[in-house]
Amino acid sequence: MTKTREVVLKISASFCVAAFVAGSATYCAKAIKEQKEMESDNGMGGLEISAVPQYDTLDKIENATGVSSENSDAEEISLEAEAEEARKDIYALEEAEKKLIDGGLYYISYRIKEGDMIGVIAEKYGVSQDTLISVNKIRATRTIQIGQNIKIPSLDGILYSVKADGETAESIAKKYEVDAENVANVNHVALDTSFSAGQSIFVPGAELDLITLQEINGDLFRKPIHGYYRISSYFGWRKSPFSSRRQFHGGIDMACPRGTNIYAAMEGTIVQQGYSNVYGNYIIIRHHSGYKTLYGHMSAFNTKYSVGSYVYTNNVIGYVGSTGQSTGPHCHFTVFKNGRMVNPYNRWG
Repeated sequence: MTKTREVVLKISASFCVAAFVAGSATYCAKAIKEQKEMESDNGMGGLEISAVPQYDTLDKIENATGVSSENSDAEEISLEAEAEEARKDIYALEEAEKKLIDGGLYYISYRIKEGDMIGVIAEKYGVSQDTLISVNKIRATRTIQIGQNIKIPSLDGILYSVKADGETAESIAKKYEVDAENVANVNHVALDTSFSAGQSIFVPGAELDLITLQEINGDLFRKPIHGYYRISSYFGWRKSPFSSRRQFHGGIDMACPRGTNIYAAMEGTIVQQGYSNVYGNYIIIRHHSGYKTLYGHMSAFNTKYSVGSYVYTNNVIGYVGSTGQSTGPHCHFTVFKNGRMVNPYNRWG
């Protein structure tokens, strides 16, 4: 490569960076000013950063900048001087941009690709799973779709929905044990500014509670069958195997050999143990956070445990059978959250 081409490349690259930095700084300043003047409905004000054009060949650089590689020695000296000036401008712009962005909140957009997982994306961009889950209101990480766009914020933290009128940056920070001034600065409010119920506030440094994170990641429960099984019926609407009518199936049927061990899916207290025409021999366990689990069609109970016993995930509570309304040996597994049936598939690991 000739010296002329080296200089052209340096200047062209410098021009590209300078243009990007200048544009970003101007855009950041404008966006931040507008956010300070206008209270956002959801408190998620931020900057959408777009990609800049990439010039990967000398011809493209020359076309973009209007600089030709066929210059004289005199022009090389001039280009060197211009390159030095560009470097100074870039440094000044970079410093200005740092002042605008440091401690501030902005977002980039990311499109989900095949094989992507929330944890991997979070690690790649230097934020936590909690942050991506909260900002994008993800209810189950297993259900993200290829082509789906998510927002990646510049800061770690969570999006908090104000519970009642009168909450402030200070009271929210206290709840999550984070710095109150950071909460106020990111949301462009004073420490004692009152929020309205339903507002969404970004809380830098905050994390989701463990139970919520486990629910969303689908590892709150263990599967009650630890060995071989196949799912013979899923949670949701189905054709009843008994009446052929459309029927809602409130659990998952795990078909496996008679006598297979059934384990508690999460630690808790056995609150019911008995027989019903539908579930045959069944057990219900009460867990924390409003959860209960039901295990049906057992051939027998483990006599070590009864109502009132506290059991763990390594405790065998009964054995697979086909008692009650059943077409063959299986464990019917239902999960209740605050009395409502929910899909076990999204909550077990």
